[in-house]
Amino acid sequence: MNDADVSQQIQQMVRFIRQEAEEKANEISISAEEEFNIERLQLLESAKRKLRQDYDRKLKQVDIRKRIDYSTQLNASRIKYLQAQNDIVTSIKASAAKDLLRVSNDKNNYKKLLKSLIIESLMRLKEPSVLLRCREMDKKIVESVIEDAKRQYAEKAKVGSPKITIDDKVFLPPPPNPKLPDSHDPHCSGGVVLASQDGKIVCENTLDARLDVAFRQKLPQIRTRLVGAPETSRA
Repeated sequence: MNDADVSQQIQQMVRFIRQEAEEKANEISISAEEEFNIERLQLLESAKRKLRQDYDRKLKQVDIRKRIDYSTQLNASRIKYLQAQNDIVTSIKASAAKDLLRVSNDKNNYKKLLKSLIIESLMRLKEPSVLLRCREMDKKIVESVIEDAKRQYAEKAKVGSPKITIDDKVFLPPPPNPKLPDSHDPHCSGGVVLASQDGKIVCENTLDARLDVAFRQKLPQIRTRLVGAPETSRA
């Protein structure tokens, strides 16, 4: 083999090595680009996922705030409504209490009422001996009806006439002073309180106590009237 042949073989080997190196370099370049694109897509997807998570979290926070604000406003409205309702109920009761003060102005009817209250109290107690308390201003009226009340009770209960002792040391409070409408002093619009001699059984039959009982019993109906009747009942 002469020098020309050797030189030709060397050139072929160089070209082969160069071509193989170029192909290898091209493969590395393509592989690197593919890996870069894959990593870039992964980073993009990760960033998108984080953005979606942040958006969902903030959306939930906004929704929660809206719910809290709505609940707060609803509760505030309910409180205002209930307060207004209670104010009306209190006003109704106060108006009824004022009307009670006029009951004792009609002497004849008030006299009959006191007798009925005494008889009713005796029927509840069913005691042979009781202590009666009234307003100091009503003492004479009570004294004028007490015997008739004892007789009527004895006839109704079919028992002997009871002994009734009028307490002349401790009286029920007087009516409220119209000049002091905001006073919280004890007051009584009329009526009587009867108790057994040992004080263990007490029947409070004052007009104020009767109003409280009647008001508690009628309160559901009053509130229903304030709220309004259901649609089915209006049909």
